Amino acid sequence: MNILVVAGANPDTWPTMDLTAFDYFVGVDRGGLFLTERGYPLTLAVGDFDSLSASEKESVLSKAGKVLESQPEKDDTDTQLALQSVFEQFPEAEVTLIGATGGRLDHLLSNLWLGLEPRFQPFLSRFVLRDKQNSLRYFTPGEYRVYKEPEMKYLAYCCLTPVNELSLFESKYLLDKQDIPYPYSYASNEFVSDTASFSFSEGLIAVIQSKD
Repeated sequence: MNILVVAGANPDTWPTMDLTAFDYFVGVDRGGLFLTERGYPLTLAVGDFDSLSASEKESVLSKAGKVLESQPEKDDTDTQLALQSVFEQFPEAEVTLIGATGGRLDHLLSNLWLGLEPRFQPFLSRFVLRDKQNSLRYFTPGEYRVYKEPEMKYLAYCCLTPVNELSLFESKYLLDKQDIPYPYSYASNEFVSDTASFSFSEGLIAVIQSKD
């Protein structure tokens, strides 16, 4: 199953996608309004809906197949609640998160750090965060090969934690078993073919493909 989770950033930040490829649509707070305004299904609406007017909220709730409404005062963000619900229901699903960048910086950091949360780590191999310029995937220790996405030029290896023995192969800039003691981004690397590979023995890395 392919699931699209839409957070509340401006739809101008959305990537170009074939939305018919998704089986299940989750709107997070204002993301649900953006989906319904564009004529897309809203399988599940999640949030406290405090960013919506009374009429907008009524419209979203009336069009949602299911609603998970939260209180404004809570420990989790609406996006965290949405992902937790999705992974609990569909642990084998492929999940794409959009509308999670391009707005408030605190929201961006909260969304970027989702991969650090232990509750989400069992699902990281099937989770991707996208916007119109970037795609981001999380990796736990191991050996990997990544495939160049259409129109993407740049490749970044962002160490979200201390990382041990990071090696980069088959890309413009190489690395051999480098230990990184603090969060650090090896930005603006580039593909030299349709694939690149890397390995590391400890830590958590976000691999980002980007275009200008």
